[in-house]
Amino acid sequence: MKNRDVAKLTDKYVAQTYARYPIALVRGKGARVWDADGKEYLDFLAGIAVNGLGHCHPAVVRAIQQQARKLIHVSNLYHILPQSELARELCNHSFADRVFFCNSGAEANEAAIKLARRYGAAHLGGKYEILSAHNSFHGRTLATLTATGQEKVRAGYDPLPPGFRQIPFNDLKAAEEAVDPEKTVGILVEPIQGEGGVNVPDEDYLRGLRELCDRRNLLLIFDEVQTGLGRTGKLFGYEHFGMTPDIMTLAKSLGGGLPLGAMLAREEVAQSFIPGSHASTFGGNPLVCNVGLAVLKALLKGGVLKNCAKMEKVFVRGLSELKDRFSFVKSIRGKGLILGLELEIEGAKIVDACMQAGLLINCTAYKVLRFVPPLTITQKEIERGLGILDKVLARQ
Repeated sequence: MKNRDVAKLTDKYVAQTYARYPIALVRGKGARVWDADGKEYLDFLAGIAVNGLGHCHPAVVRAIQQQARKLIHVSNLYHILPQSELARELCNHSFADRVFFCNSGAEANEAAIKLARRYGAAHLGGKYEILSAHNSFHGRTLATLTATGQEKVRAGYDPLPPGFRQIPFNDLKAAEEAVDPEKTVGILVEPIQGEGGVNVPDEDYLRGLRELCDRRNLLLIFDEVQTGLGRTGKLFGYEHFGMTPDIMTLAKSLGGGLPLGAMLAREEVAQSFIPGSHASTFGGNPLVCNVGLAVLKALLKGGVLKNCAKMEKVFVRGLSELKDRFSFVKSIRGKGLILGLELEIEGAKIVDACMQAGLLINCTAYKVLRFVPPLTITQKEIERGLGILDKVLARQ
């Protein structure tokens, strides 16, 4: 099949929930993908920060093959060795004591919200309200889209569940004033807002939220679905800020391309989940957890984190050169390999032109070009991609 044939098939049978680009990607290796017509692209989107090790990384492929020969799925009614091992490794390398496994970032955030409410019911006199930030993105379930601070995501789903309010991001005073002593149980925040425009808070913002939560007896919940697993150059984004949350959510890169999410928590908080209080049929099955172990090993022992930090400097230097050249480029922001180029013009046409020229990126918040390439990307690939972007921007 060619691109147009796949597109016709999609248009006829698949729910129209995406405005899809007119290509069908059929093969990938590292930071490169090929469409059904055989055209090659440099992938700076990586499945929206999912393919952290790149496409078809040997360790991921090997973990899938090895586990698929032994056991693909069993119920969580039984102990699952790869799941227990992955939970141990995540806890050993984070603040957490317990892990709940699920299938996606939305499910991980749903679990975090439910855990916070159960903790509030058991220890805080029934407090239930979650504060989240304007321009945030936390998922597409009814609860997580209600927590999301973007009207375009929430539109058309009224009445939304009660118990959520949005406050300005990167504003400690607003957070302090928003806390309702009778209702508020916690604050849910992304260390760096991804879908909201790659917004990086001030150095003292997250530390200030930690202090606020300690003082007001609130739970601090970090949505690290996009920033976790090496994306910022450290294993978890919170490590840049010298503090820890009470609950953290992960997904995207954790499964190496397979659907795997996780909600991590401190023991005191995690105890509010008891048998029967929450569940996920596919969550943490043997196949995905064996891949998760391979991903974590590559991050910790394969030099991936070091490469991310090194390539950040290369990427930012190249983006800075573009900023100096083009007056409509306003700013560069991000950490590690979650980077944004803010423009004074809308970015959709630039994304289209880059795709036609062989570079895959996307645009968030209408005017921010987002770059989330594989963490294994090379300097040569970054320079090649920025060369394509340079030519596209020159035509604007």
